[in-house]
Amino acid sequence: MGYFWKQQDDIPEGMGYPLFGVAHLSSVAITILFVVVLIIFVSRMEEKRQRRLLKIMPGFMVVMEVFKDLFLVSVHRFGIGYLPLHICSIGIFIFLLRELLPWRQAKKALGEISFMVIMPASIVALMFADWTVYYPVLNFTNIYSYVWHGMLILYPMLLKVRGDIDPSIKNIRYVLIFLLLVVLPVYIFDKCFGCNYFFVNWPIPDSPLSWMASFLGNPGYLIGYAALTLSVILLMYLVIVLVKKSLANR
Repeated sequence: MGYFWKQQDDIPEGMGYPLFGVAHLSSVAITILFVVVLIIFVSRMEEKRQRRLLKIMPGFMVVMEVFKDLFLVSVHRFGIGYLPLHICSIGIFIFLLRELLPWRQAKKALGEISFMVIMPASIVALMFADWTVYYPVLNFTNIYSYVWHGMLILYPMLLKVRGDIDPSIKNIRYVLIFLLLVVLPVYIFDKCFGCNYFFVNWPIPDSPLSWMASFLGNPGYLIGYAALTLSVILLMYLVIVLVKKSLANR
């Protein structure tokens, strides 16, 4: 517990744990179990309480993010690399806007982005966690990261289970427009300030991006990155279609 309230720069090398090791896979499994249990629990609530909870969730996530930043400030480790510019951090604003904006079309578009971009990005972030190499299991940032990404999966799943959203390939324009609007500014920011938001400046180790960079180079891996992102989105739409057909044939 001596390193619980420490940031990565204040932790000796070798204190982290490997990807796909027991600690990592157990943490992912617990996170997914946490999400599933909460989905079941919330689904059994009355409609009014469900709606209230969905409105509270994005606000609660803002509080989580502020608390994390205040912690980093308190240990003198807050910096330009901790701005809310990763796709998973941008998820807060997508969720917030969906709950706050009154327009049906806006809710539809933001719901589609939540389910088709933020949720799969969060699942990938859990599977290829870039924080495990720096932090021991019993560390605030490590635990926070799993809870945070679990929340990013939970909110879109609740929207889907409740029938608030109906993801369809017909709505892919919302997803593509969103990506076009955010990726280029983030890429320029990364280049100007030496950051790696969206992992577009360099690939993280032991990930599909680092594998692509091994033969495409940098920035060549970005072509593979874009193709992989589009493939995942299309695959998700295909799975949704197949599930709908399967349920219709029952």
